Amino acid sequence: MPEINRHKNDKSNKPPIDAAALLAWYDNNARALPWRVSPADRARGVAPNPYFVWLSEIMLQQTTVPTVGKYFAAFTSRWPTVQDLAAADRDDVLKEWAGLGYYARARNLHACANMVVDEFGGDFPQTAAELMNLPGIGPYTSAAIAAICYDQQVAVVDGNVDRVVARFTALDQPVRDAKPFVKSFVQQSVPKRAGDFAQSLMDLGATICAPKRANCLICPIAENCQGTKTADPTNFPVMPAKKQKPKRAGHAFVVENAKGEIWLQQRPEKGLLAAMTEVPGSEWHKLAEIKSDTIPEPEFPIRGEWRNCGSIEHVFTHFALTLTVWKLNSDEAPTQKGWWSKKQNLDAEALPTVFKKVLAKTFEE
Repeated sequence: MPEINRHKNDKSNKPPIDAAALLAWYDNNARALPWRVSPADRARGVAPNPYFVWLSEIMLQQTTVPTVGKYFAAFTSRWPTVQDLAAADRDDVLKEWAGLGYYARARNLHACANMVVDEFGGDFPQTAAELMNLPGIGPYTSAAIAAICYDQQVAVVDGNVDRVVARFTALDQPVRDAKPFVKSFVQQSVPKRAGDFAQSLMDLGATICAPKRANCLICPIAENCQGTKTADPTNFPVMPAKKQKPKRAGHAFVVENAKGEIWLQQRPEKGLLAAMTEVPGSEWHKLAEIKSDTIPEPEFPIRGEWRNCGSIEHVFTHFALTLTVWKLNSDEAPTQKGWWSKKQNLDAEALPTVFKKVLAKTFEE
């Protein structure tokens, strides 16, 4: 580990970020992103599209830029404005979202679009405080929209910024334990070009001050960075102790009829993966509660010669899941609430990744 001065991480003994140097670097090195207005265009008076910024920020939560790109393109092609998204059927929105994960974001996305249209005439509020009142918009997203779209001088702190600040200040504790300090530290440096400053910090963390490397020789703010004075800047952020995820297990039942169609149904409106599409299945048992790695025998939804196709693994935020996958060829529907879907149409269904894995397991036969 690097040698660290054990002190309180307050602003008094930490030189601030050189905003002018960072912005000068950003003007020449900004990433070209489909939802972003370049610094050159911004200087010419081109305003960011709040709908695009909001949509991208919601998608980027827990998701990488390369993955978001294709989803952003699909959404903005199908629903070019917030009014178009508000008028869309929610199930269609969920289908387009399938594969991005964290599906509450999609439901809140549709609810937020409707609120912006119904209560604000299609114009997003311009302050972080007002934006916080919209569904699915928390402290980070509200600050990002307010800064990027309206240059409100508020600190915007995402994972990239957390890493930059942790290295710049040689933060001697995990970032998750020092959130107020990190936000306060960024806030003291926010200039009038608040939106470009926010995006410059994000770009710095994504390119130069990256997770597994620190290219300090070309960093525009290296002069006052305390991490560069240690043996290895990449030792920051300090990693918290890892906790093993709880384990759950259950059964998934795939029924295919003579036409080659798969039986699907909708999950409940509330809870994990709410309102998304699934195949029938059992309860997801918490293995710690049944004190065993062996789950109860399957209770098949209909009679027949079910085949064990093996199992799939999927990791959610708070637990790891193992599902034993069973397959039956039958024209009998497992329930009255559901529908048959042709295999070639499955990509258009609102199937979360976990159930795509389930279906893929049966297609291996």
